[in-house]
Amino acid sequence: MSIDVPQFTGLNLVAKDLAATLGFYRALGVHIPDENVWRTDSGPHHTEGVAIGTAAEIEIDSEALAREYNAGYREAPSATMLAFHVTTREEVDATYDRLVAAGFRSRQAPCDAFWGARFAVIADPDGRDIGLMSPSAAEHRSSPPPL
Repeated sequence: MSIDVPQFTGLNLVAKDLAATLGFYRALGVHIPDENVWRTDSGPHHTEGVAIGTAAEIEIDSEALAREYNAGYREAPSATMLAFHVTTREEVDATYDRLVAAGFRSRQAPCDAFWGARFAVIADPDGRDIGLMSPSAAEHRSSPPPL
């Protein structure tokens, strides 16, 4: 008997203000065409068919580690961070600066993370942590913090 293994195909976020949330993810660089936004007379209510990349990963961290790399970490029953990778270390800083200049809240300024990547955290309009990360480089690695 074979078992079907569920395949991750997407993520559904619930937004208090969908228009503000659309603005954030568009400012981040996610292409969300207007034709993919379902609206009623009261405004936008749903998006569909929005691809956010060609591959996705799930990473699970302990709270102790999260406190080390995310100065804005807050304990919650199901703390979650959405990860967005950029191609260079400089692009982490540029994206972070662009989002902060647009009025979005910083949770962790860009830093050189111990795993070798440039890393920053911004809050979306609903307070979700959005991690911005460059590729990891051996020359930027350091010892992990004692946990």
